[in-house]
Amino acid sequence: MSQIKQFHDLPARRQEQLMAFDRLLTIMDELRDQCPWDRKQTMDTLRHLTIEETYELSDAILEKDKTEIRKELGDIQLHLVFYAKIASETGDFDMADVFNSICDKLISRHPHIYGDAVAETEDQVKANWEQLKLKEGNKSVLGGVPGSLPALVKAMRIQEKARGAGFDWEEKQQVWEKVEEEMKEFKDEFNTDTNEAIDSSRAEGEFGDLLFSLVNYARFIDINPETALERTNKKFIKRFTYLEQQARANGKSLQEMTLAEMDVYWNEAKTI
Repeated sequence: MSQIKQFHDLPARRQEQLMAFDRLLTIMDELRDQCPWDRKQTMDTLRHLTIEETYELSDAILEKDKTEIRKELGDIQLHLVFYAKIASETGDFDMADVFNSICDKLISRHPHIYGDAVAETEDQVKANWEQLKLKEGNKSVLGGVPGSLPALVKAMRIQEKARGAGFDWEEKQQVWEKVEEEMKEFKDEFNTDTNEAIDSSRAEGEFGDLLFSLVNYARFIDINPETALERTNKKFIKRFTYLEQQARANGKSLQEMTLAEMDVYWNEAKTI
């Protein structure tokens, strides 16, 4: 069991960290009491702002911008303190309850550290984690996947949790064969050898199956599909923006250019 130390027994840096957190709590108290905007906020009004801050942190991480990561972590921490402050005003919980709750959960979910269980690999830790959640009352290992997650992230989390329960492919080659199978089924829906009408609903279903299998394969080769796609998004934006800039510099609009002309700038952008 982790031990709780007195403040004066802590290393100097930990004391500084706790004092900085106390400073934030104090400022939050003052803002909630004195600032009209802060006083007006509720959990509902903060929710969309918290989501925005989370995406900003994600962008900073992808850009590997440590300065921005530090700033965005501060913004998110402010939101966490804000929610706890609002809850303390109604007597539901406060920041100490939040921290003690997560500490209790971490200790409970790590019996290989704080108990007698054995887990020597990451997969064993994940499997133990899912089993403990079921014992705590979860009816399904998939019950902890938020319904509002973006579909690509949700697909990966579903697959990870299923793997934690022992439901997974044995070899990555099997997964790739599934990708090829789903690709064929998707292609077949488009009746490429005939002029028959496309059943959009069936094609959409097969496309979803194809994406799900690709996410599965990415997981097997340790690629995060959300990160991979977002990096590609950013790469496309950078190159397309360069294309627009070069077109304007030459007194043209994209609508006036041929694809061959645009490809010249696009290929230039690849070298930057």
